[in-house]
Amino acid sequence: MGLIIAVFVSGAHVQDRDGAKSLLLKIKGKIQRLCLIWADGAYAGGLIDWVLDKCGWKLEIQKGPKGGKKGFVVRPWLWIVERTFAWLGRYRRLSKDYEYLTDSSEAMIYIAMIHLMVRRLAQAP
Repeated sequence: MGLIIAVFVSGAHVQDRDGAKSLLLKIKGKIQRLCLIWADGAYAGGLIDWVLDKCGWKLEIQKGPKGGKKGFVVRPWLWIVERTFAWLGRYRRLSKDYEYLTDSSEAMIYIAMIHLMVRRLAQAP
């Protein structure tokens, strides 16, 4: 299990690509070893060049299955994000959008991840 580095919650009117810029600027300069970011097709386009220019990282888009295969297909590394969303969805405050402020939503995500990490650390031999 990985640790969440940063969280950015925005309104529904913000496109994923624009929200990604805010998130990446939030972590810029905090993680020295970060050099490659994987993302799905929603982040393709101008964001790739923006990440390289503004942050100095490489953004690599994970393409869907070749041959036009339909249905659910596990894509390398991106399933980790979906798994994390499933873990967070188990927390009642995160199962629906109860918070009025985006800062409150971000705080609840951090609290849930801290709880998950503490539980896993307590079980470690």
